[in-house]
Amino acid sequence: MTAPSDASLQARNAQLQQDEPKLRIRDRALRLGVTEAELVAADCGVASTALAGSAQEIFSALGVLGPVMALSRNDWAVHERHGSYVDIQATGPVGIVLGPDIDLRMFFGSWKYFYAVVENGRHSLQFFDKAGMAVHKIYRTEQTDAAAWDAFVARFGAAQKPAVVIEAIAATVEADTPSDAPALRAHWLALKDTHDFFVMLRQFQVSRLGALRAAGDDLAQPVEADAVERMLAQAAETALPIMCFVANRGIVQIHTGPVRKLLRTGPWFNVLDETFNLHLNTEAVASSWVVRKPTTDGWVTSLELYTEGGELIVQFFGARKPGQPELAGWSELLQSLCPQTLAA
Repeated sequence: MTAPSDASLQARNAQLQQDEPKLRIRDRALRLGVTEAELVAADCGVASTALAGSAQEIFSALGVLGPVMALSRNDWAVHERHGSYVDIQATGPVGIVLGPDIDLRMFFGSWKYFYAVVENGRHSLQFFDKAGMAVHKIYRTEQTDAAAWDAFVARFGAAQKPAVVIEAIAATVEADTPSDAPALRAHWLALKDTHDFFVMLRQFQVSRLGALRAAGDDLAQPVEADAVERMLAQAAETALPIMCFVANRGIVQIHTGPVRKLLRTGPWFNVLDETFNLHLNTEAVASSWVVRKPTTDGWVTSLELYTEGGELIVQFFGARKPGQPELAGWSELLQSLCPQTLAA
């Protein structure tokens, strides 16, 4: 599918902005029946410069910028983290950023369009996949090295913008129930690392939610709809450090640390701390699960939220490093949310 002409899209966008000036660009794209990448490329409400080079090349150079704000989101949760890009490893199809503040896992296979963007005086770097979906955004802040930012854009800025040609990304087809639930449970109980869970799902060709439903209440059990708010409130009250994972098909963004300021605004439940913001649309949460996985460091427990269609919205863990056991306060908190006893 080819993009509409810039002129026609700009005119339609300008009219929509005039009619509804508070709409964000993501929402304008939905209303106009195009992708966000197409709006950015056509300078609809923004000024954009295409960035030349591979995602890996661009990402590997981000460390020069100093403190910024990193944003990753899916349709139901937005994760914003302030910090610097350090310990960047981005030479292959999978990359990681392992800084103390910005912690990312990148899956570059579908990344395609990259821009430096200015919108209402706010500077950002924006990365889109081949379907035109925003994978990751980086915002300049008052603490950012402005000269380094300008030099970065000059270094990677392309003389011309490539045409945006939207390509569909095929969804993975997974069963809602495993063909052999006892074998899945046995495999689950033999896990040594939480990262092996995804490998297990692929081996049994089952969805995450299908695996949770089949595992047994000691390994995964549904909890009340307000479990996430109760968990965050208790974590804030006790200064219990947590990990918050928000992902889309191109990236996982992770916060590790305490949460303090919690606020509900309409359907959105928010964490509004100085260096970490989370915006969670609780109306999209169809089921919440407490999940337990064995590792070489002991049991690891998570709170996971899913949509009606079975998409993973967000995951929470207790703060921990490899080689360390789970925080006792975290496992006790999540057990308190459960009607049944978890595996021990």
